[in-house]
Amino acid sequence: MGMTFTGQVAVVTGAGAGIGRATALAFAGEGLKVVVADLDVTGGECTVEQIKAVGGSAVFVRCDVTVEEQVKQLMEQVISYYGRLDYAFNNAGIEIEQGRLADGTMDEFDAIMGVNVKGVWLCMKYQLPLMLAQGGGAIVNTASVAGLGAAPKMSIYSASKHAVIGLTKSAAIEYAKKHIRVNAVCPAVIDTDMFRRAHEADPRKAEFAAAIHPVGRIGKVEEVASAVLYLCSDGAGFTTGHSLAIDGGALAI
Repeated sequence: MGMTFTGQVAVVTGAGAGIGRATALAFAGEGLKVVVADLDVTGGECTVEQIKAVGGSAVFVRCDVTVEEQVKQLMEQVISYYGRLDYAFNNAGIEIEQGRLADGTMDEFDAIMGVNVKGVWLCMKYQLPLMLAQGGGAIVNTASVAGLGAAPKMSIYSASKHAVIGLTKSAAIEYAKKHIRVNAVCPAVIDTDMFRRAHEADPRKAEFAAAIHPVGRIGKVEEVASAVLYLCSDGAGFTTGHSLAIDGGALAI
């Protein structure tokens, strides 16, 4: 069974680059109208331009997912522009911590939890009523393989992604009989601008990142996007509350 869609509109947060941009482009490639949300105006508008360049329909809305009023307004604008919301990919997230647990700071904790947990919770809080009103929908949240196990020297980040999985599973059960499916993707190391910036000064770290995956390489943003589309599609109609590892076999070891 292919990835078939019955809805018309998707919203993607963190869509100004990387996994978010790739997924917004993938949604548009399936004929969906896309609301591109990001704090980065230049990146978000670039994503919209790329979608329009191939004949798709998209609009950009600047949104800080940690601010409730901005998230509320984002969802209101989704309805204002396109009249409905069928699919949501809550992808906005940050990864800024590199140290042992006892060396972490309150600023790091608040920033990571604010975007990665509060942001996902706020997005679902305002997406779910829209989907309830129209009789169904599908939500995918970005977690991480760090949310499925330990992540030494990234304990706050790991905790935030465990929390995303908890939110995902709880919402999936709460809304299962309302025809709303909620799942998560759990990428390992993916080739994004963030990854390149973090490793440009030391290529050996990039080589190590590739080596931790049994397939011998890091992942591609398009591979995560394909998983998101599958989880939103009718082909995954019996899948909810699932955390899909996209890890090149890393968790199988």
